[in-house]
Amino acid sequence: MHPAFSVLIFTVTSGAGYGLLAWLGAGQLLGYSQSYTSDQQIILGVIAMVLVSIGLLSSTMHLANPKNAWRSFSRFRTSWLSREAVFAILLYPVAALYAAALFWQWSCINWLAGLSMVLALITLFSTSMIYASLKTIRQWNTPMVPALFMAYALSSGGLLFLTVSGFFDAFSPQLLKTVTGLVLITLALKMVYFFWQGKPQGATIQTATGFSQASVRLLDAGHSAPTFLNREFGYQIAADKLLRLRIVMTLVTFIAPLVMFYCVLQGTAAELLLVAWVMMMTGLLLERWLFFAEARHVVRLYHGEQRT
Repeated sequence: MHPAFSVLIFTVTSGAGYGLLAWLGAGQLLGYSQSYTSDQQIILGVIAMVLVSIGLLSSTMHLANPKNAWRSFSRFRTSWLSREAVFAILLYPVAALYAAALFWQWSCINWLAGLSMVLALITLFSTSMIYASLKTIRQWNTPMVPALFMAYALSSGGLLFLTVSGFFDAFSPQLLKTVTGLVLITLALKMVYFFWQGKPQGATIQTATGFSQASVRLLDAGHSAPTFLNREFGYQIAADKLLRLRIVMTLVTFIAPLVMFYCVLQGTAAELLLVAWVMMMTGLLLERWLFFAEARHVVRLYHGEQRT
């Protein structure tokens, strides 16, 4: 699949925002946000919603006709994209009420915190299911995609939560250990995904055409010039380059931040977490690029490929 840069920004940036809001809501319910003032919690919430808004705005940039983006709300019963759009918009008034409850110390703070957290996680899940529900792309049609989307968002959001906490002089080593464990789990999930992705399974040109008893190959592609299908679904990149990018992505997204976590726990300035977060976000942009570049749509079988 052709990686659209606007979609990369959308999924990574909004994911971090939803993850941060989920951590903030969980902190209110579990009590680890008690060390923050109301103003500090509101600042964390504003940062989260700014990231979400940047992501949602960028998501319209890959549309051929952005002014028709409103149509995404019209198929809630059948479309994960529509569900994502509806839940994303519903989150705004709930988050605003949560901020108001923090500012005026309403008695319903916990309810609004929990609702904000649940809506953020539901929106994240809906985003991931846009891809995981596509049976035409084997690399996406797996429960591991929603699991990884949620893990990426909670890891980047949790790290941002800790980073801002350091500037508030409210850094918590226990929370850093929790985020470290979450990053390790995400790394393990990604390694399993890479292993599964490389297994020879899925549709082939034989199964697609129904000729399973003989070798089938395409004699004529049916076109003499680039088409929409070629541009969007026929994205090609060398296997050795993909391997190198996977290694770079793993080092930048997981290994380098984990090393910095260790340094912070040993007494290094907590501001180092900001560097770790920037590196993780950079690595996640590369991970999302690989997510698209390595996807093989089944339509490629009708343009010369033997296996998706």
